[in-house]
Amino acid sequence: MKNFWNKPWFIRIVSLLLAVLIVIYIDSTQTGFLTQGESSKTRQTATETQTIKVPLQVLVDTDKYYVVGYPEKVKVTLEGSNALVTSTVNTQNFRAYIDLTKKKVGVHTVKVQITGLNKQLSYSINPKTIKVNIQRRKSTTMPVRIEYNKNAVAAGYHVGKTSVSPSQVEVTGAKGEVNQIDQIVAKVTLPNNINHNYEREVMLVAEDKKGRQLNVIIQPAAARVSIPISIAKKTVKLSLSSKNEESNRVYSVTAKQNNIVLYGNESVLKKLSKIKLIVNLKNITSSTSKTYQIKLPKGVVRAEPSSVQIQIKVKETSSSKQN
Repeated sequence: MKNFWNKPWFIRIVSLLLAVLIVIYIDSTQTGFLTQGESSKTRQTATETQTIKVPLQVLVDTDKYYVVGYPEKVKVTLEGSNALVTSTVNTQNFRAYIDLTKKKVGVHTVKVQITGLNKQLSYSINPKTIKVNIQRRKSTTMPVRIEYNKNAVAAGYHVGKTSVSPSQVEVTGAKGEVNQIDQIVAKVTLPNNINHNYEREVMLVAEDKKGRQLNVIIQPAAARVSIPISIAKKTVKLSLSSKNEESNRVYSVTAKQNNIVLYGNESVLKKLSKIKLIVNLKNITSSTSKTYQIKLPKGVVRAEPSSVQIQIKVKETSSSKQN
């Protein structure tokens, strides 16, 4: 048996088997590595499709022409390897444009073009063509008008001199549009029953004579509007009178203050020099103090103070004492 293990042919067979096993092991491990590498490579080279919106640029002599009718953005569908499509979508290092440099005034249908896109990508554009209107460019300076809902101002209050800054703006657009402009308006919507000054930045619009908004560029696009809202006031005397006095008593009626401040319509206040307060003495038999509300004349919205304290002194006459 000992000689069997030492036989040369046995040693050769064992060596051969070991060599085969080693080759099988190495082949299996390399195949695993290749499979992983190929999987990673497959992910990078797999085909992908994505659609994005990109700004549409217009190539035209902007000093002479004004173009209308084109969209701000177009849809571009990209197709290619996963890595390349993803990189292109993230960087957007290409542009979509229409070339109007050789076009004249009028309506044209032009092709949307792409530049700067990697040649390994395929693409489609939506829309492929665009209908545009090329017109002569015109710029002019116009005043700004303020428009607001006057019925929102609280009763008795009036609006002072309104102001807007800037008071003039530059308007640019197609000559046909600019020529139709009737006014540049800062439209303000006041809150209901407003009784204080109002200041706000408002977007400007260009309107024709029928109030239709026109497609032009206004610079600046907004203006600061100030609408002063106040109420007239006037100090008048408090005039006291009494009623329902008893004949056997003597009454003395006085107020703690002689003047009242009235707020309201200016034309109404001009006609007022005093405010009347009638003190009812019915059933008052001894000296007392009572508070009376100021009755507001038509056109007056409030009084300060709104009520006054009246001192009422009562004395019996000598004839009533004798009885």
